[in-house]
Formats: sequence, C-alpha cells, structure tokens
Amino acid sequence: MLIKPTPFSLLALGILLSLPAIPAHAGTVTTDGADIVIRTKGGLEVATTDKAFSFKLGGRLQADYSMFDGYYTRNGNSADAGYFRRAYLELGGTAYRDWKYQINYDLSRNTGNDSAGYFDEASVTYTGFSPLNIKAGRFYTDFGLEKATSSKWTTALERNLSYELADWINDNSGLGLQATRVIAGSAYLSGSVFSENNNDSDGDSVKRYNARAVFAPLKQPGNVLHVGLQYAYRDLGGSAVDTRIRPRAGMRGVSTNGGSSAGDNGNRVVFGGATASADLWDDDAVWGVEGAWALDAFSVQGEYLRRTLKADQASNDVEADGYYVQVAYTLTGEPRLYRLDGARFDTIKADDKALGAWELFYRFDSIRVEDDNITSSTTTRQVGDARARTHTLGVNWYANEAVKISANYVTASTDNASNTVGDDTGDGVVMRLQYVF
Repeated sequence: MLIKPTPFSLLALGILLSLPAIPAHAGTVTTDGADIVIRTKGGLEVATTDKAFSFKLGGRLQADYSMFDGYYTRNGNSADAGYFRRAYLELGGTAYRDWKYQINYDLSRNTGNDSAGYFDEASVTYTGFSPLNIKAGRFYTDFGLEKATSSKWTTALERNLSYELADWINDNSGLGLQATRVIAGSAYLSGSVFSENNNDSDGDSVKRYNARAVFAPLKQPGNVLHVGLQYAYRDLGGSAVDTRIRPRAGMRGVSTNGGSSAGDNGNRVVFGGATASADLWDDDAVWGVEGAWALDAFSVQGEYLRRTLKADQASNDVEADGYYVQVAYTLTGEPRLYRLDGARFDTIKADDKALGAWELFYRFDSIRVEDDNITSSTTTRQVGDARARTHTLGVNWYANEAVKISANYVTASTDNASNTVGDDTGDGVVMRLQYVF
C-alpha cells in the first residue's frame, strides 16, 4: 500500500522504525503528501516518490588488526594493535528537494576530539543553484583524489604518505563553506573557506582556503582519465598552531584510538615543524597535482604535493614534498566505479555474488622534509633532510556490497629519522574487516 506523508512524518517514521517491536492494533494511516518508498538494502531509507524528501540511516564499521616492528616501534621490538579504525553512525537525506543534510558520528573516537565532538561530518548542502552546490558546516575540505574517495573504498587501508606532510589541508576540525560544480559533464571545480579551531592572539580563528580543479574527459567505469590541480593556504600570523610533521608511515596502530595501539612504544618521529607556539610562522601553503587512468580491471593513480611553511620568528622556512604511485588490478575483471561529482573513485561491485570481487594492488610512497631549524641531532632525528619511503602490497576482497576484507603488507625505510635504537627500516601487516550499511 502506498502512503502519502507530510514532510515531517519521514523523521518520525525513521524514529519509530528504530524502536523495539511493540504490540500494534489495526488501523488506517492517511496523509496528504507524495507516496513513499521504504528501502532496507544498505541501511534504512525512506523517501518520497517525487524525491522531495528522504531519510537514510546507515553506517560503517572498520575493525583493524596490525603487527609491526623495527622503525615502527621505539625499541625495535614487535608490537601489535587491535582497534576500530572507524565506527560511524550516518544519517542523511533530502528536505524540500533542494536541501541535503549529512551527519556522521564516529563512535570509535578516531575522528574529532572531546572539545569539538567526534563528528566525521555535520553539514547542509543547497542544490537549488544547479549545477552549483553550496555546503556549510563541518566537513573535510577538498584536496586530492585519494582524500575525495571515501574511506570505505580507498584501495589501501591508509591514505598515502604525502598527506601526512600537511594533514590540515583536508582536516574537518572547525566550520566551513564550500562551493562545488560539475561543468559540461567533464570537469569538476571546488572552492572552500574554513574556520579552524585555532586562534591568533586577537582571538580571530585561522582561516583555511582550498581550491581544486579536475578534468575528466573519460569517466565511465573501466574507462577513466582524470587529471587535477589543488591549492590550500592559511595565514598563521599571530597564531599558535601545531605544525609538526609526524608520519605514521602507513601503520596507524603505532598511535591510534578506538582500541589498543603500541602505546609509548609506538614511533612517530617529528620530521619537521614545531609544537604550538605563537608567532613562529607567517603562513602555510600547499599545492598539488593528481592523475588517474583506468582501463577495464586495471587502474593507475598518483599524486604529488609540495608544502612551504613560511617563517616569522622561526629562523628558517620548512619545505616538504611527497608523492605516491599506485597500480591496481581486479582479478575477477570488474572495474572501479568513478563519480565526476566529487571527482573520485568509488567501490568495485562484484559480478559473481558468490565469489565476490578480488583486487590486488601495489603502492610506492616517498616524502622529504627540509627543516633547517633542526641544528642538532637527537636520538630519533638527525640533522639534514628527513626522508621516508614505503612500499605497500595489498589484497581486497569485496565479498558483497556490505562486506570488504583487506590485508596490507607495508615496509618502510627512512633517512635522518629512526627509532631510539637506530632502526631506519620497519615492516608491518594490517588486516581489516569492514561492514557498511
């Protein structure tokens, strides 16, 4: 039977469906709105047939286990970690056709903090100026292909090493405004301004500006050509901001939340930058390029970024750059899906529901940090440019649309950075069980 609701009945219906079963009596429900459709595949979704209103409750659970040694631990001995990388409860939908809302909360507390809340996203998007979309609230600012891709569908379990050179470029701590547009079915543009949870001496928040432009003349599954540019800038004058570059080198378990980690034995060397101290820096800027090509079951992608942290009272600027190259192949023949709106890759959908889809990949990452403010060596950081390289080999099994099981082997090597016993190489294995709904 089709039911016609009022706009606000959708929210009430979603709440009622989440309650325990209670005795019910026969009766009649009448409304004066459009017909509705209820879907339970991939979460609970209630929507009107005219697409003016919708309500969807979903989520993702990523349970990780890792083992690592050498450079990844301070004493070089083997350690392990079991933790929830993400445990999101996600609520989103449409109101009055042109208004989209999304609220994702991280129950694992790997995203956010006590003072700002553990939100992955809390935003409202207006689509009435189509093809221009305007988003406001808390979200990840747009920078890079791999960051644009949902954590559910990134090929490697951790995003590339170069992002750790400037983690602020696509951070979500604060509030912002972003405009995006798809042009002529082959280009994607985005620009945003974001108010960080950092202030200068006058109490004025640090403002972050991001811009990204992508050209994708080929965008069909198994036939993708993607090239892009991006830039991010923030003025740090008079502010005290933590600018330390402390890469985990693909091994989140050395220091994480949501469960156990290596604790005090986890090794995260400071490659450059400094803890929060007022007036050390003038401004911070990052630019980057990205590219991808996919043909049937094969894909290759890569990104390069360069950061310049301009000195104020610090003696010298900090320069850093990094890149990665990744190749992937689906053994069962399925292509990676691609979406121009957001300029990002999506999931792999298995053709054989019993076998699922099997994907192999290899990624090489390299970063370099030049910080001439470091004038004397310590136990873990020697004078000179610090470098790190990782090789990641992995397999992903897309068992079905809800379950993905992954395993990555990561090996790292460094220059002018080590653990406390002098190890500059390390190995680790990470495994993940993911369930999305």
